Amino acid sequence: MHFRIPEQFRALAPWEKVADRVLTPLEEFIHSQTATALALMSMTLVALVLANSPWGAAYHHFFEQPLSIGFGDHVLSMSLHHWVNDGLMTFFFFVIGLEIKRELLVGELSDIRAALLPVVAAIGGMVVPALIFLGLNWGQPTVNGWGIPMATDIAFAISALVLLGSRVPSGLVTFLIALAIVDDLGAVAVIALFYTDTIALDALAAALGVWAVLWLFNRMGIYRLWPYALGAVLMWAFMLASGVHATVAGVLAALAIPAHPKYKPQFFDDLVEGFLTRFRAAPPQRDDALSAEHKGIIFSVEQAAKGVLPPSIRLEHALHLPVALLVIPVFALANAGIPISGEALAQAFVSPVSLGIILGLVLGKMIGISGAAALAVKLGWAALPNGARLSQLVGVGLLGGIGFTMSIFIAELAWPGQPELLAQAKMAVLLASLIAAVSGYVWLRWVSR
Repeated sequence: MHFRIPEQFRALAPWEKVADRVLTPLEEFIHSQTATALALMSMTLVALVLANSPWGAAYHHFFEQPLSIGFGDHVLSMSLHHWVNDGLMTFFFFVIGLEIKRELLVGELSDIRAALLPVVAAIGGMVVPALIFLGLNWGQPTVNGWGIPMATDIAFAISALVLLGSRVPSGLVTFLIALAIVDDLGAVAVIALFYTDTIALDALAAALGVWAVLWLFNRMGIYRLWPYALGAVLMWAFMLASGVHATVAGVLAALAIPAHPKYKPQFFDDLVEGFLTRFRAAPPQRDDALSAEHKGIIFSVEQAAKGVLPPSIRLEHALHLPVALLVIPVFALANAGIPISGEALAQAFVSPVSLGIILGLVLGKMIGISGAAALAVKLGWAALPNGARLSQLVGVGLLGGIGFTMSIFIAELAWPGQPELLAQAKMAVLLASLIAAVSGYVWLRWVSR
């Protein structure tokens, strides 16, 4: 939530009122999950148009261009495509790590009783789709793609639910957010454990050693962010060299960021009141200028405000926008461009790879999420979200089948250097996500009328 300063307290620039009328609604819009989904959808359409246009070859060639970073004999060279997937997406996983940590400490997952329903539902929503894919691809070289239909795209899923407005209870939105966070945690674990071919133990040990140092910083009460930033970059480099996917370093680094404030929140008002007393007593220089003493007091208030907010919360707030409107759309631009034809669409409904993904995301997610949740409620382990019904959990299960970002990411790990399988997988993910979004929205609108 963004607090807006009343106009009488603001020193307005000549055109600031006009700019506010345009920028303020826009700022509120782009901070929502709907904006993330729209940015992702728009860039996906751009990628699909480019890939199926006369510039298709140039589009693919562009992302295969090498980019080298380093100095002296220490140079890291990868294609732009790999820099996006292995480098830029680390920020996405870093934000996921911050969200997971917040939910575990103070969010929906902090209370075991309240967390049990979304945790059980998320596990069901990961296991059943994987089993469907394995059943259709068992004994085939394509079996390695079983992790693709396990993932849920939180931005699209929540956006579809939010579009229903007051038709669905707010507890259902909270349930979906918690479920998606657990789903993200499961996807990270799958990537780390199962999508790693060979492991260089020395590099992995070095990465974990850096992680231990970051935790030591945390326990020592170091709140400045630059030591964690340097450690995260170093850990990312070691993780890349180890063979474990480098984006896992983003999650590990996020978990080491301090989640407790430097100053106790209950004493914040007393702290600020002391600064305000000094501010009122300090003689001003001019009506529109500050004395050196005023500047020092204001700087102290700023530091106090930062100190009462945990570094993890500040980072999550600061990175949400660039990740949502830059990192994820660029990922879609680099990965969603696949050739579309009548033959490719027909193949999507007969190929074991495509069928495994489509049935896994659409049916598997719905059966796994709603079935596991219903079982947990029937056994008395958990209660339904406030105001929600079991029929609405079926709709949430359908929306959970919107895989997109994480599903495409896992497909890239499952079949590197196999463009035909990647094209089938990405086509299936796009189709399944579209089917899941429409069917989930229609179902929830119908049962919630």
